[in-house]
Amino acid sequence: MKSQKVNLESFKIVGIAVQTTNQNGKSAKDIMELWQRFYSENISSMIPNKINDDIYSVYTDYKSDYTADYTTILGYRVSSIDNLPEGLEGRAFDGGNYLEIKAKGTRPLSVFNTWQEIWVKDKELNRKYTADFEVYGKKSQDPDNSEVEIFIATE
Repeated sequence: MKSQKVNLESFKIVGIAVQTTNQNGKSAKDIMELWQRFYSENISSMIPNKINDDIYSVYTDYKSDYTADYTTILGYRVSSIDNLPEGLEGRAFDGGNYLEIKAKGTRPLSVFNTWQEIWVKDKELNRKYTADFEVYGKKSQDPDNSEVEIFIATE
């Protein structure tokens, strides 16, 4: 797992959310349903003030670490979280130190496998458990040859 340290500015996300856990495969089911809802309800068209077309999947509100409950927000980076349409959630996140890891290959398996590697190395990564996220940009569009950026908040 190759990674590089980056320092990110604060950012805002607007989208839809679900509270889940990695226990008993619950997150795989919940997050898949969140993606299905995102597309079937055309959430993209409801989000005001989008900065670009990259989709963000943010993991936050960790109860402790990756083994406990957390919230996933699926949406877009925006310039403002004011006056949101009903049903959408807006959140602001602090910037800071992150590890950037690229998940390459067949999506979503490549993303899942990269998270498995992250969890194995959890202690040595010195994770903050504030807001970790995936960015689905232009390079993520081909499901057979995808590149998704994963950012892990660190001390």
